[in-house]
Amino acid sequence: MTVNPALAQILQGMADMPPIEWAYADPAHVRQMLDRPVYVGEPLAMARVEDIVIPLDGRDLAARIYIPLHAGETPACTIYFHGGGWVLGTLETHDAQCRALAQASGCAFVSLDYRLAPETVYPGPVEDCYEATRWLAQNAKQLGLSSERMAVAGDSAGANLAAATAILARDRGGPEITYQLLIYPITDADFETPSYQENGAGNYFLSTAMMRWFWHHYLGATPASQAPLAAILQHSDLAGVASATVITAQYDPLKDEGEAFATRLADAGVAVDSHCAPGMVHGFLGFFQAVPDAMAWIELAGAKLRKALAS
Repeated sequence: MTVNPALAQILQGMADMPPIEWAYADPAHVRQMLDRPVYVGEPLAMARVEDIVIPLDGRDLAARIYIPLHAGETPACTIYFHGGGWVLGTLETHDAQCRALAQASGCAFVSLDYRLAPETVYPGPVEDCYEATRWLAQNAKQLGLSSERMAVAGDSAGANLAAATAILARDRGGPEITYQLLIYPITDADFETPSYQENGAGNYFLSTAMMRWFWHHYLGATPASQAPLAAILQHSDLAGVASATVITAQYDPLKDEGEAFATRLADAGVAVDSHCAPGMVHGFLGFFQAVPDAMAWIELAGAKLRKALAS
């Protein structure tokens, strides 16, 4: 299948933008260029949207709660970690996506503004996500949320952080994570996979050069081989983590590693279902308002969460 026509138009528009020299790009400059939320029409209505502060040891993290319409009392809760290669992304860049996923799932979403690299390198962002998840479980009742029905979710680097959080929850005695939704996850620093070779030249939004830049800033001086909560595909033990849905995209350099991670979860005895979106590129869910076919994947993800978190 060729690239989805609506996505092809967006990619053509991106091709007309000034190129970024990723080998020398300054993170602050790239954030100014790319950390811009895109809305088509008015934001999707929610029953409640509330900005909160999560107090952790030595730092406070901003977060945003989304309660969808008709969620009922004490809805199930998904804590969401945004994508952006651990370097980019904000609560605002993923606001529309979180609203849509909350509506599709019928559960509350809590989007976390974890610290970014290179200012905070690995494992700092992982610890932010895990500790915020633990805080949320401990304080869910005061926020009107369920602590017994919790999931972690994210896209790209956020999916990487969600999977790492699920591993830490297993290893550190909780909190209890019911499900993990991993949307085109980063799982390894191997740039030689077939999907990198086929899709990494820069024609499909995400490129090999970008991913090398992201990994460089995230890991700092730590080799990927010594970062099991970053290169999660190489983690020695995935048994006993929460069941998962993994969504990949046909024209994504990360497709192979996402599918390989789903296979590793299944081989470890974890209940997992894996789906590859035909005609889609990395980040396609973020364009759902302009790409009608992407909405089906919002609905699929929401249905998986709804079923997993049903009371």
